[in-house]
Amino acid sequence: MTLQDLAFAGRTLRKSPIFALTAALTIALGIGASTAIFSVTNAVLLRPIPYKDPDRLVIVASDMRNRNVRDFPFSNENFIDLRDATKDSFQDLAGVFTFRNIFTREDGTPERVRTAVITTNFFGLVGAKMVLGRDFTNADGLPQPPPPPPGAQPGTAPPPLPIMAILSYEYFQRRYGLNPAAIGQVMSGNGPFRPQIVGVLARGFQLYFPSSANVEPVPEVWLANRLGYDNANRNGVSLNVVGRLNDGVSLERAQAAADNSAAETRKNFLIERTAGYAIRVEPMRQHLVSEVRPAILALMGAVIFLLLIACANVANLLLVRASLRQRELAVRAAIGASWWHLARQMLTEAFLLSAIGSIGGLALAWLGIHELLVIAPANLPRLDTVRIDSVVLAFTALAGIVAAVIFGLASAWRASRPNVMDVLRGTSRNEGLASGGPLRKLVVVAEVALSFVLLIGSGLMFRSFLELQRIDPGFDPRGLLTFQVLGNRGGKTPEERAAFMHQIQDRLRGINGVKSVTASIPFPLAGNFSPIRWGTEEALSDPGKFQATDFQIVLPGYFEAMRTALIAGRTFTDSDNVPGRNLAIIDQQLAEKAFPRQSAVGKRILIRIKTPEAEWVEVIGVVAHQREESLADRGREQVYFVDGFLGSGTVQQWAIRTDSDPVKYGPDIREAIKAVDPHLLVTDMQTMDVLLERAQAGTRFSLLLIGVFAVIAALLAGVGLYGVLATVVRQRTAEIGVRMTLGAGPGQIFNLIVGQGLRLTAIGIVAGAIAAFALTRAMTTMLVGVKPSDPATFATIAVIFFFIAATASWLPAWRAASLDPTVALREE
Repeated sequence: MTLQDLAFAGRTLRKSPIFALTAALTIALGIGASTAIFSVTNAVLLRPIPYKDPDRLVIVASDMRNRNVRDFPFSNENFIDLRDATKDSFQDLAGVFTFRNIFTREDGTPERVRTAVITTNFFGLVGAKMVLGRDFTNADGLPQPPPPPPGAQPGTAPPPLPIMAILSYEYFQRRYGLNPAAIGQVMSGNGPFRPQIVGVLARGFQLYFPSSANVEPVPEVWLANRLGYDNANRNGVSLNVVGRLNDGVSLERAQAAADNSAAETRKNFLIERTAGYAIRVEPMRQHLVSEVRPAILALMGAVIFLLLIACANVANLLLVRASLRQRELAVRAAIGASWWHLARQMLTEAFLLSAIGSIGGLALAWLGIHELLVIAPANLPRLDTVRIDSVVLAFTALAGIVAAVIFGLASAWRASRPNVMDVLRGTSRNEGLASGGPLRKLVVVAEVALSFVLLIGSGLMFRSFLELQRIDPGFDPRGLLTFQVLGNRGGKTPEERAAFMHQIQDRLRGINGVKSVTASIPFPLAGNFSPIRWGTEEALSDPGKFQATDFQIVLPGYFEAMRTALIAGRTFTDSDNVPGRNLAIIDQQLAEKAFPRQSAVGKRILIRIKTPEAEWVEVIGVVAHQREESLADRGREQVYFVDGFLGSGTVQQWAIRTDSDPVKYGPDIREAIKAVDPHLLVTDMQTMDVLLERAQAGTRFSLLLIGVFAVIAALLAGVGLYGVLATVVRQRTAEIGVRMTLGAGPGQIFNLIVGQGLRLTAIGIVAGAIAAFALTRAMTTMLVGVKPSDPATFATIAVIFFFIAATASWLPAWRAASLDPTVALREE
């Protein structure tokens, strides 16, 4: 390919501006969509995690296999045992957990701070750098001294060790104005919790865990974990564990070492044995994207299909153009042009079109990325790194080259083989259209097949979205406004804290227009659920009968405010909201498991929540099941306890119900809380409708993108079919004239052309259905309430596509039926 070839190709395309513009725009659509989705794929799936030697980093997760619980946090004790038992496989292991804490500014105003508690080796393991001060040392992680024994003289116990803190650069800048004098200062926290600042992290440091781990990605304050070790009590779980493999150690070897550690723990401790305690080692990047990988790969597959359809469409345009240029090519061959020279010229035109389309595609991708970031679901990790970088540019260039080869080869092959004598002897102006017909039809069949696969994917996602709309979350979201109240819980005794909670309730109930008030921790669809174990009488003799359940701590009136149906028994009352009353309400799902075919009200179940061992609680009511983590998944069974069960003041997530727009009550709520205590902080205010929309975001994101790709693909396939049939009409003008002269009516001619279009469509649909039947299996985890091989979806899409084909066939068929036979014969 020379500059002379490019110049000639440019002049040739300039003579046909409509053709050049149509082809370039088609390629721009395909490459633009591909580049936009690849930028997300690159950022989320391909780009290395910005830690030191990220390929050696792993996530070490614990599972309770007998209770169907995955990614369960480690206790300090299990973490230390694992670390000591796997030193030959792991260079180091570190633990982290996060929460939201309240610190007090110098002016007395509270602020919520994203806080992480880490083992002192965490930053060294991942390669984090300090810009000020120092990293944590081993001394910062020494366990706190044990509490004094009962009856000990006051003051004889050693004082608690100070908690050390490292600040994120962003928090250091916002709170302390980058003032180095902050190093050594003591922060004002809740009660005796006053960490001392020892260092500041480099800018932009983040944690990388999937959203289901409930780990804050950007903590602002990092605290050194003073790991204690209570060998008899392993119920205090919190740690998410990161490990670095030793040099030369494979993932399989590390997994074997972790398996041995888990087996030893199961051997020595009954709870771990009966729960089926196991340890899983996964590459860190693989673990991070485990939830979103299927959706991203499905979108990448869909956009590649779209690019192939765009290529097929341009290939058809080039085939028609090559057919119309048969006389020109034959003349050039007759005067000495070689087959390679002719093919090279057609390929040069294809590459020039692809280059123009790629530049346009980059512009479309830049716009598309901005829109993608707006609609992307919250569980997509590293969205802030999605951009057009050198890798994305290389992908665009490669896509352009591959596209040019795909749509240029067919026309180059046709152009390089002109039948010189036949073409030069031919007198018809449509002579060139007679060649390449089968190839153009094959390309259309391929377009239809690829488009049909995309439409099937879109149809399945649409069905899933409809199913999500029909799912009953177990409560009425309309008119609910949720928010958190953080800060001092109102006192040291349960009675003081209970009075404090009543005061908040009364203030909120006093707001004009508020119908009911409730509080809970956690809250449905807000995350942070953690399982506990439950069992019946059978679990006393066989601890393996314990199962996992999610739990909530609620205020009396919770189910009435949420409008969750009461199925049997009663709900909590104020008289239940005191310490010492072991009462519980369970959902229908747990009731059916624990007491099949009988009433659960008045029965007892074993629950482990307050004490190291399970204790009996009485079931006073059964309510409808609530969707807690996801609308698409029913989730585990649920058990509810009243706030006083754990000593009052536990709940933080509040909700009010109104009959009007709940958003307008925000200022009134803040004033009411401020009247109770000006140091309380109201955060995360949002309607329940917003939480529902967030729970549907993943499905909506995939539906929207696959749907857009499918619509574009169907339009391109329709245009391709129209182009082939229009060419057929021009090619068969004389034949149509003869048929009409011999008595064929306009209706017969119309049916002839439409029939040819529908036959091509039918072949493409059959091929597409076979491909879709195999490929949609990859979408299984994305679908809700519908199977990948759903017959209704396949049948509906087939009907829709036949309608598209009939529409695309109508205009060429109408033109053919309107031909004047004498004019048609004279023109030929």
